[in-house]
Amino acid sequence: MKIAGSILFCFLNLNLLFAQPTRIEVCNNCETSRLIAALQMASRYDTIILKPGIYREYNIVIDKPITLLGEGEAVIDGENKGEVLKVVSDSVHLEGFKIINVGTSYTTDYAAIRIEKSRYFKIRNVRLEKLFFGIYLEKAADGEVIGNTIIGDAVEEFNSGNGIQLWYCKNVKVIDNRVEQVRDGIYLEFSDNIEIENNISSHNVRYGLHFMFSNNDSYRGNTFEDNGAGVAVMFSKHINMSGNTFKKNWGAASFGLLLKEINDAQIIGNTFEENTIGINIEGSNRIQYRNNEFISNGWALKVRGACYTNTFTDNNFLYNSFDISYNSKINDNIFEQNYWSNYSGYDLDRDGIGDVPYRPVKLFSYIVNRTPETIVLLRSLFMDIIDFSEKVSPVFTPDNLLDAKPRMKRLL
Repeated sequence: MKIAGSILFCFLNLNLLFAQPTRIEVCNNCETSRLIAALQMASRYDTIILKPGIYREYNIVIDKPITLLGEGEAVIDGENKGEVLKVVSDSVHLEGFKIINVGTSYTTDYAAIRIEKSRYFKIRNVRLEKLFFGIYLEKAADGEVIGNTIIGDAVEEFNSGNGIQLWYCKNVKVIDNRVEQVRDGIYLEFSDNIEIENNISSHNVRYGLHFMFSNNDSYRGNTFEDNGAGVAVMFSKHINMSGNTFKKNWGAASFGLLLKEINDAQIIGNTFEENTIGINIEGSNRIQYRNNEFISNGWALKVRGACYTNTFTDNNFLYNSFDISYNSKINDNIFEQNYWSNYSGYDLDRDGIGDVPYRPVKLFSYIVNRTPETIVLLRSLFMDIIDFSEKVSPVFTPDNLLDAKPRMKRLL
């Protein structure tokens, strides 16, 4: 009898192991018309199909491996009552539906989708509108956030949330998303080994992308346009920033990219165009700036205190009001073989390198930093004379802050 019982037990377990996942449809005329009910009916690894329609539900919890797919215009309406969808299981796949009307709170970060302590998740082609926080990843790992559209209606920082937020996360891909009109388009805190690629983050109240205390991350091929400020990277190391566009981030204290306390990073092949400040740098060391374009910014670079052993090579500086602002008399950084549109030297040996070094820091830049109102004199002859005198005999800027090998032609 014991042998027979053991055989029966093994047979039942094999049936469970090889059982085919079930498809459960949710619609007005289906067996169930509510997503919460369908989740209660579902077994592990089942697929739930959300048919076209509006489903007025919130505080939906997914606590088992599930695939949730939307068909047509499937909309989950949170009716502004709170968080809409919360995932607390590994191996959950969400795709193809829309969430609107997330609740707003000054004490709780309500999100359209929250992934909490979960791994192997996928969020694809989901549209989120009328939200507080969009996608909130909390202590999550090994997941994907791909091809989603997040459109908020934020006006001020204090009563708005972020589009995509990662908090204590690892090994997550954030790719091909569009995020607009939230507080920060994408926000990372204590999140390592994150890949952020080909996203468009624009018209956000504060930052297009915001890093805090996050290491070994990369962001490539993204566009950050017309935000309160483009990207802020703070208190982090080993960040790869390449092939991004920072454009039209204008404002009294705005910039394309802010670096604060950043070490051992790479900034390669980016475009900084029409920003108040292209890159604002403070307390950042051992960073390579290579093959970037700085086009028509107020300041291409503002280098503040405690920036050492950085290299600026093979960059194009084109038609900026000021190429570099520098507030220290000590320079430990290298500027070499860059193209400067304001360079007026010559190349007698025709090797493509100017025979006269270029000093990119204007005295007028120093004056404007101390007295902003003097900006009205930017194009005056008097300022040109002052700048020329500083080039001939540097007093306010480091004597060795120069490009000894300026390029004669723009790098392509």
